[in-house]
Amino acid sequence: MAEEKKVKIIRTTLDDLPMGREEDLPEPGSKLEKYELPEGVNSGMLYRDVLRIAWPSLVELILTQLTSMADQIMVGRLPGQLGVQALSAVGLSTQPKFLLMTLVQSLNIGGTAMVARYRGLGDQKKANQVLRQSVIVNLVLAIFFAIMGVVFARPMVKLIAGANISETTLNYGITYFKIQMYGFVPIGMTFTLTAALRGCGDTKMPMIYNTIANVVNVVFNYLLIYGKFGFPEMDVAGASLATVIGQTVAFLIAFAVIVSKTRFVYLDFKEKFYIDSDIFKDVVKIGFPSMMEQLFMRAGIILYTRTITSLGDIAYATHQICMNIQSMSFMMGMAFQNANTTLSGQSIGKKRIDMAWLYNKHTKRLGLITAVILAALIFTFSGTLVRLYNENPEVIRLGSEILAFVAFMQPFQNQQFITNGGLRGAGDTKFSAFTIMITVLIVRTSLGILFISYLHFGLWGAWVALVSDQLLRTAMIIGHYNTGKWRFLKLKGNLPGGTAAKQGA
Repeated sequence: MAEEKKVKIIRTTLDDLPMGREEDLPEPGSKLEKYELPEGVNSGMLYRDVLRIAWPSLVELILTQLTSMADQIMVGRLPGQLGVQALSAVGLSTQPKFLLMTLVQSLNIGGTAMVARYRGLGDQKKANQVLRQSVIVNLVLAIFFAIMGVVFARPMVKLIAGANISETTLNYGITYFKIQMYGFVPIGMTFTLTAALRGCGDTKMPMIYNTIANVVNVVFNYLLIYGKFGFPEMDVAGASLATVIGQTVAFLIAFAVIVSKTRFVYLDFKEKFYIDSDIFKDVVKIGFPSMMEQLFMRAGIILYTRTITSLGDIAYATHQICMNIQSMSFMMGMAFQNANTTLSGQSIGKKRIDMAWLYNKHTKRLGLITAVILAALIFTFSGTLVRLYNENPEVIRLGSEILAFVAFMQPFQNQQFITNGGLRGAGDTKFSAFTIMITVLIVRTSLGILFISYLHFGLWGAWVALVSDQLLRTAMIIGHYNTGKWRFLKLKGNLPGGTAAKQGA
């Protein structure tokens, strides 16, 4: 009992509601209801649940993205043409790195959803089994992809670069990418442990260890990029090494937390580490479509990026700056997405479809308010934001124009992310993969080629293509959620009609 009291449980309104009954679940094929708030529950309670989970995740994501911005700002301020080349080099290395991270991150989506469901059921043993499956599989994948990344660094970065990127920029990109691959295993394992903690609603601890890691990263950026206090002056390589050092610190802290047995989900090395076929199949059933989604996305972005690199170093550096600012802007949507995934997963694990729908509705309301405010800020301060990265007048002029697209996209992108989080919590990830194939791989890529290579719209054309992709994707995701098909996904572990439900777990 003493050990049980030490376990930290993140409680929500859902914990005070009764378990749903099988007979109350909707019939397959029925229309999605607009559920009313349960007796004794008000909107304020649901908003508090969303914010309690979302705000630590938001702080974590913003600080992580700020660190990425610091990387680019610091290398972008290297003297003369070197700054432009360094910015482009970091951008070139990002896409192959994300491509290799895809498999690990995708299976983590399955892990988060399954941990959330077992948290809803109150089944700690099963949640820990999910974590062990994720650690085993993702460790093997991370080692394999780290080796692949180091061995094939040049062809992978060159695939992104295209013909009009200078050889100096290409070599910087290869150097940056190789160093990232040497630190790929701790990065992958941190994602896995964080995904499990988020599944049980614990977003504060990931915020803490990622904040520490980001501070470490920025400090070593300063020391290693510019060669301060006796450290070597490593330029682009220093920025990459600083990132790896910071992410390794995050892993060490996350690992210490996950083996401490103070959370709902933890690693116990006294337990056997083996593949449980039922749990593994459930994790893969959710994670595999997400993996395909990310592969489609990366393939589309690689083709799209190659088209942009044909515009040369200045245009691509400007594009990279605007993409980095856009990444910062959608951290708000991602934080609410994480909260919606957790709360939807826990609701469905408790057989409360009504609460999954209500949490999605309330999360979207909060997200929309923040997105509109963010859009106004980006539009107002566009020139100032670009100037942080580079003082080149052409970069500042063009970047300020492109940020108008970023501001316009905010509300649509935000609602898309949050709705997709609800689908992920329900384990419905197949449609999202299909959507990405249509919007990123086909729409964005083909329009990008049309507007840049044939109509010669320059960087504006690339961003018209990107906005078109986002608008279509938002419509498709929200439309699919409103069909209600996400309510009927069956898994072996604990969804309505599954094994655990029959056993009365």
